[in-house]
Formats: sequence, structure tokens, C-alpha cells
Amino acid sequence: MKKLFALALALCLTFGLALPVTAVEGDGLDIIVNDTVVAMDTPVQVWNQVTYVSYWPVVQALYPDATAAWENDRAMVSAPGLQLEIRPGLKYMIANGRYLYLPDGVRTSNGNLMVPVRTLAAALGAEVSWDPIGNNVVLTAGVGPITAGSIAYQEDVVYWLSHIINAEAGNQPLDGKIAVGNVVLNRVANPRFPSTVYEVIFQRGQFTPVSNGSIHLTPNEQSIVAAKLCLDGANTVGNALYFINPRYSPNSWASRNRPYVATIGAHAFYA
Repeated sequence: MKKLFALALALCLTFGLALPVTAVEGDGLDIIVNDTVVAMDTPVQVWNQVTYVSYWPVVQALYPDATAAWENDRAMVSAPGLQLEIRPGLKYMIANGRYLYLPDGVRTSNGNLMVPVRTLAAALGAEVSWDPIGNNVVLTAGVGPITAGSIAYQEDVVYWLSHIINAEAGNQPLDGKIAVGNVVLNRVANPRFPSTVYEVIFQRGQFTPVSNGSIHLTPNEQSIVAAKLCLDGANTVGNALYFINPRYSPNSWASRNRPYVATIGAHAFYA
């Protein structure tokens, strides 16, 4: 069983290949941090191609002075230069004010919080790799934890991105909000569209909330979260450049002329 899991885990860490089951436990597999085996309170697990580890033993190994407290239904971790917030069930964790996307959410196992090892490593400023000889997950400390959100996020970009997300998808699930933000950022990166978030949003004739004024409504909290998740790489619709609500636009130009990508909530997305 250990050999089978080790092969599956290696494929997930290296190539992101799918496992034939939803969750697999790695009996006896080790987490190694800076050449030292870490005593884990819960075995390594894989959910839907993603390798999960119990966060606290890894944090302690990289930040021996770290402290953790349970506040408002979430774990709050503090260490020099590091603030972590991890809440069961959420599709993101917060590290130094950065919003890091977890498609399968924060998991729990044996009463312990489990998060993707690569996302945790990014938050802690560590590198993660697979040791094919010892069948171990290896983390190596970097120069420090993730850069703070106050530095990484441009205030005006968060402002306008959260406003368009709220105006277009304020009543949609988080993944649908992220998808709207993805469309805006995909357009920014595409030479056929303007090169800034503000210019993309206010390009003539593109977004209804600009013409009806709802772009100026105060965004709800989840729309702000979605904007930051997008800016930190969360993506639920790939390279989509257009979206419509089929209920109100059943025969839109995008649906007739562009490749279909996905439907999330009330919106259909097209590349």
C-alpha cells in the first residue's frame, strides 16, 4: 500500500496526474523539512490530485517560535514575519494578507486542519519537492514567508476588480466570482484588449454595470476576497475572455462565435 501511494503522490507532486480515488492516505510516508523528518499528527493525504498535509507540524518545523490559537472558528498562527489564518471548509487560506486559493478547501482529518503542501510552502516561503528514493515530501526553507498583501496588491486594481466582480457576480458562488475576475485579467493579458484592469472594465460597450452605474456599488466582502484570490493566481475558467447569463442572453455573440469553457452559477464562460 505504501508503494502504491508513494507512486501516486509522486505523480501528483510532479505532474499533477489524477488519482482513481477521492482520498488516499500515505501510511508511513515522511515529511522532511530542512533534512529533518517531521513528526506528523496526521498522515499525508491526497484529495483530487492535491497533496494535503497537517499544517501545524510543518509550520513548527520551519518557524520554531510560531504560536497558534483557535479564534472565531479558525486557526490563527503568528511567527516573526508571518501571520496565517486557516478556517475549515474555506476555499482559501490567508497568509500575510495574501489570499491563496484552495480548490478543494481546507480539510480536517483526525481533528487536524489539512492544507495543500504546495500552497502551505508558498505561504511559508519554502520550496517543496518529491524524493523518489526515500518516497518523501521534502520542504526546504527559503529567505522568509510570502510577501505581504499590502505590498503585493495594488490598491486601485483590487478596488476596480472587486467592484466589477460584485456588480456582475455579487450573488454568485465564490468560484463564479473568481471566474468574472479571471475574464478581466485575461483581457488585460490579451493584446486585443486594453492593458489595465480599469481600462478593460471601462472599455466602451463591454460591461453592463458600467452603463447602468452598478459598477460603483460597494462590493461585498466575498467579492473583495475573490479579487485578491484572482490576483494571487486563482483561476476557475482558464483563458476565458467572455461571459454571459444565458437566461437573459440566450443567443449572444459569444455563445455563437467563441469556444465554450464552463458554466459556473448563472454565467456561461467562453474563450
